[in-house]
Amino acid sequence: MAPKAPESSSKSSAAPQTNAKPVPQPFFLPLNVVFYLCLFSNVLAAVLAPIQDCDEVFNYWEPTHYLSHGYGLQTWEYSPEYSIRSWLYITLHAFVAKISTFFTRTKSAQFYFVRMALAFTCTMCETRLYSVISRTLNPRIGVLFLMIMLFSPGMFHASTALLPSSFAMYTSMLGLSAFLDCASRSPNSQGSSTVSSWLFLEHSGLHVFGGAGKGPDIFGTEPWTFYARNLLLNFNIWFVLALSSGPLLALQALFRPRKTSKQTLLRSITYLFPFYLWLGIFTFQPHKEERFMYPAYPFLALNAAIGLHILLAYLGSNNRQELVGRIPVKLKFAVIISAALFALNLGLLRIVGTTTAYNAPLKVFGDLEQPNITSTGDFVCVGKEWYRFPSSFFLPDNLRAKFVRSEFKGLLPGEFVESKKSGPFAGTWMVPSGMNDMNQEDVSKYVSEFSDRALIGPRNTEGLFSADRYLAMRLYDGFLFSRD
Repeated sequence: MAPKAPESSSKSSAAPQTNAKPVPQPFFLPLNVVFYLCLFSNVLAAVLAPIQDCDEVFNYWEPTHYLSHGYGLQTWEYSPEYSIRSWLYITLHAFVAKISTFFTRTKSAQFYFVRMALAFTCTMCETRLYSVISRTLNPRIGVLFLMIMLFSPGMFHASTALLPSSFAMYTSMLGLSAFLDCASRSPNSQGSSTVSSWLFLEHSGLHVFGGAGKGPDIFGTEPWTFYARNLLLNFNIWFVLALSSGPLLALQALFRPRKTSKQTLLRSITYLFPFYLWLGIFTFQPHKEERFMYPAYPFLALNAAIGLHILLAYLGSNNRQELVGRIPVKLKFAVIISAALFALNLGLLRIVGTTTAYNAPLKVFGDLEQPNITSTGDFVCVGKEWYRFPSSFFLPDNLRAKFVRSEFKGLLPGEFVESKKSGPFAGTWMVPSGMNDMNQEDVSKYVSEFSDRALIGPRNTEGLFSADRYLAMRLYDGFLFSRD
């Protein structure tokens, strides 16, 4: 389209001649596009991601099932004798599960409905943080941050996990957004994270339970390299960039002081510090879990995006006095694109690998909802693979999960007192039997007779019992679904 002609020659000659630059757009990608990209990624996670941690099942999905259906498996943490788990976090999700009962036919559909709600919540938080990063830091950093969040296996699993660690990750994103956005700085999201999710107080030395033979260490310890190896798996080169962001910032300030003012340097250090702090605190804790890093994932992505932005600014230099300025532009572009594609494909391959190699429990237990497979009073027995049980949301109302004795010698979950027998939510205040905080085996958790029951487990031996008397009905990825 041709430019408009001036209204009058005199007015045009009188007007000052300026070469005003157009106002740069705050976003490289519109917010609605970012929202749908994040939603698509998180919905895929809600539908396809396996449950990685048995703690998610027995400490969060099972209590949620109890509040919404009146029965479920109970761990010692929910015994009023110990009370180290909060019912507030569970109640929030049980309410969502209860709402879904009005328009879903199966309990597994309720399970996925709750996951969808988590996917939507995570999407809102990611979009908000992308918006603030793009407006307050740099649109390029915003796009890099988004790319890391979308294609990282760590975020794929954390985004829809029913864990306080994931809830803390959501509120960490909101808290970081408020911190970056001076116009709407608010501590509210940080407060809700503290109240509603698990309190990460290990670094303060305040343990809810302790003493000889007690504490988190009895459930396993890992070397100090655990989180480094885990984050390399879940974020590959983005983790390396996140660790390198601080040194890269220091090098930029040292060798390119004109590009980094003192104020910018101090502000950037403030943005980069939380990830180092979180990683350092939990690295020195003997008991380590992958989920403990979930709240730090947005900070890792931000650090990596800032580090990559610094590298790209250096590689994009055309100053012939510098070595990088003498490298052909096409060669630099090819190196950058190759590295980015390698990281993205590595992340996608791991996502595909985990969703295809570890989804057997969801498939096997999902078949139990088919008609005429089970009858009232049947049990579903699990042995040494008890930690793969995907929750009572995958069992029809006429089935209960039971444990058979196997090679495992620790404390297994018991059962909440059923609401139909002892009143609504009696399991929240009644003290169950056979619980302890020392991971000591309780033989009352086992069933010895399981005729006319279903058995689910791997094809190999189950320790103290034989599966020879069972007739195989279905086989998924090494999992046997059989029945007497």
